[in-house]
Amino acid sequence: MADFIEEIVELNEEEVIKILKERIASNEPPMKIMDDVKVAMKEIGERFSSGVYFLPDLMMSGEILRQIFEEIAPLLKDTEEDSQKKGKILLGTVAGDIHDIGKDIVKFLLETNGYEVMDLGVDVPSDVFVEKMKEFKPDILALSGFLTLAFDAMKDTVEKISAAGMRDSVKIMIGGGTIDENIVSYVNADAYGESAMDAVTLADKWMEAAS
Repeated sequence: MADFIEEIVELNEEEVIKILKERIASNEPPMKIMDDVKVAMKEIGERFSSGVYFLPDLMMSGEILRQIFEEIAPLLKDTEEDSQKKGKILLGTVAGDIHDIGKDIVKFLLETNGYEVMDLGVDVPSDVFVEKMKEFKPDILALSGFLTLAFDAMKDTVEKISAAGMRDSVKIMIGGGTIDENIVSYVNADAYGESAMDAVTLADKWMEAAS
């Protein structure tokens, strides 16, 4: 439904929710609606990357996503209860950074694509990541950070995971802000994502390779 996608991309909150409720009322499959949400979020990410949208626009898109998720989450749970989860992902924004919009979008998309996600929130100390790694035993660790100071926190987290003997048991993706291949090498991660959908693409690729 092009109108729905367009309204999300243009950040027209009231119209988005109105169309969403109409689609839910007509018993449209929730995953079909989510497919449109994914298309819209990809376009929003591209607008941000190219300088058309800025941080306030991203925050607005995150708020719209939260509202969509509140409406559609119960329907998605109904459709996913009997399906096997693709894998387990530990997610969090690293110490010193409190940005959660990108992280929340990543969590949303990973969950709707069949992953079990443990979200540790924001400003997460490296020791907490290590502790939860031992407890949750994830297949993938997703570290988020919007500020440049997050790079050292990511590096510290990966170093502590390595020191605990768990680095080889997990794939690590990073995302947010100005991250590129140089930061992947600096942090000793496996890959980075420029958009929330990249997290799903990476997770799918890694889980398929492991199966």
